[in-house]
Amino acid sequence: FDTSHTYFDCTNFYFEIDREDDFRKKGPSKENRKEPIVGLGLLLDANQIPIGMKLFPGNQSEKPVLRKVIDDLKKRNAVSGRTIQIADKGLNCAENIFHALKNGDGYIFSKSVKQLPETEKVWVLLPNDYKDVKDAEGNTLYCIKECVDEFEYKFTDSETGSLKKYKITEKRIVTFNPKLAKKQIYEINKEVEKARLLKASQAKKSEYGDSAKYVIFTPVDKKGNDTDGRVKVTMNEELIKKSLELAGYNMLVTSEISMGAREVYTAYHNLWRIEESFRIMKSQLDARPVYLQKENTIVGHFLICYLAVLLTRLLQFKILKNNYCSEDLFEFIRDFRVAKISDRKYINLSRGTEFIKDFSTLCNLPLTSYFLSDGEIKKMLSHRF
Repeated sequence: FDTSHTYFDCTNFYFEIDREDDFRKKGPSKENRKEPIVGLGLLLDANQIPIGMKLFPGNQSEKPVLRKVIDDLKKRNAVSGRTIQIADKGLNCAENIFHALKNGDGYIFSKSVKQLPETEKVWVLLPNDYKDVKDAEGNTLYCIKECVDEFEYKFTDSETGSLKKYKITEKRIVTFNPKLAKKQIYEINKEVEKARLLKASQAKKSEYGDSAKYVIFTPVDKKGNDTDGRVKVTMNEELIKKSLELAGYNMLVTSEISMGAREVYTAYHNLWRIEESFRIMKSQLDARPVYLQKENTIVGHFLICYLAVLLTRLLQFKILKNNYCSEDLFEFIRDFRVAKISDRKYINLSRGTEFIKDFSTLCNLPLTSYFLSDGEIKKMLSHRF
């Protein structure tokens, strides 16, 4: 496997049980479930092939999992070369950056523009230095600009509990996507309108849901003085304005100073392969809900799912040369059927598709034949890639 780049992300799986145990814990669910969950971290190599997996209790932070999986991978496979760790903003923290650099690795992480200091937000919003990236027809896909500067990080060491500070030279890349901006502005306005309507109807705080972030709840009495009694509701107009201003903007931070901005952008956006791997587990492989109780059997269940995804990716990338998506492959697996009509004869009940035609030619198998002999069936079942 190629560890020049490694992609990492986490998801979680719910269990339809009422009580927690040492492994299945209640925590922040990706699907907003209230049941106990187990977290799963997945590591891909530069070719988007799964090369590592780690399970952890659902109430634990996923940030340390990145460090553990990378360390385990290097130790288990005697990997001594440098790897660029690529992950989203949920895994971007000062300790992960420190750990990567300490081990001689690099990183490409996304970073929330909303949490930047005001001086950096000003730089993001300045129209200077942005370059348009266009498609073949001349339409603007996104705008991009970059800078290299020295930045300070600090964190509380998870092992010693001591506060650590360090400065590094880092490249920061900002993109503005007009389509994303339009989508986010629509979503912000929708939440703001919901909050205004709830405010007008004097709704309870619990009814606001996600729109509560655009509202300030202040306990006041009839004279407007702070108290533990009634709650005064006001719209957070400053936050609304800032959210609308930053719609469509994204930031990437990286240790790779010599990499071009578009090269960093392209490398980061291969993370969608991990999201697709999670979708394969949850939909095609029915990985959840999980009806197992013991930790070792739960681990075994997800190991089988991991191996299935690994084999799918190897077939998709190494055999099919990435010409077909995973949905084509699973459709073939589900729908290919034959019926026995005599002792030594079968008929092919499958619907002909471009995938089956190409797969048949590639593997030299009679997948498109209507009548199949006993020998041809045995040839299919014994085929080795």
